[in-house]
Amino acid sequence: MQINGTTEIYGIIGNPVSHSLSPIMHNSAFEAQGLNKVYVAFPATNAAKALAGCRALGVRGLSVTIPHKEAVLDHIDTIDPVAEKIGAVNTLIFDNEDKKVHGLNTDWIGANRALADKIDIQGKRILLLGAGGSAKSIGFGLQEAGAQVILASRTESRVKTLAETLACDWIHLAEIDTVQADCLVNATSVGMRPLENASLVPADSLGNFPVVMEIVYAPLETRLLREAKNAGCETINGLSMLLYQGVAQFESWTGQEAPVEVMRTALMNIIAE
Repeated sequence: MQINGTTEIYGIIGNPVSHSLSPIMHNSAFEAQGLNKVYVAFPATNAAKALAGCRALGVRGLSVTIPHKEAVLDHIDTIDPVAEKIGAVNTLIFDNEDKKVHGLNTDWIGANRALADKIDIQGKRILLLGAGGSAKSIGFGLQEAGAQVILASRTESRVKTLAETLACDWIHLAEIDTVQADCLVNATSVGMRPLENASLVPADSLGNFPVVMEIVYAPLETRLLREAKNAGCETINGLSMLLYQGVAQFESWTGQEAPVEVMRTALMNIIAE
């Protein structure tokens, strides 16, 4: 990749962002497609100032991560209907001709596409673990695809609130062994390093879920996925959601079909390191 005076700039804003895998994923894709674009990480503590700076500098697109996914909503011009339902965006498109910024959320697209590798979501019953921002994005996305969502969480007040927002059923996590569904999705951080030996789901309950998906990608195989494999379940690791949300970003920014396998390989290589 050679950067020159006509190179278009893309990036990610958040705090922190030094750990982000998005630069290696997107730069690999730009290079594979021969595009004169570069993707960089912008540490940002103030969403409003970060967006003002990016507008002024002619940045063409941004990924948005914690803690700015909701804060940026007050500083963009238009928003995708599903992102508006979710109440958060993770992707911004800058139109440098009319100086407007459009927001969308590709987290739910990434989750749906990861699931679609193993299961047809339409009409399926899916148990979703969690009551935070990830669960909210994935829950709305599953409903957009025609799934029946059931929430489960350790915190009753939060899960009741999200269940009201999604207009879906919920259970306390302690009741998980009473539920059967076509798929289970862990939308919590349980299983992420340094808690890689933790799982919210008893191993002897996993047979109730033919497909088990994880959003955690470090480690690539969490205890939940390891025990799900042992129970005979189809499994989907967290890298798939990360990959496919990035694929959706690339395609929204460039109008081109993303080089999915190039992006997957880049992610696998960096995780292996």
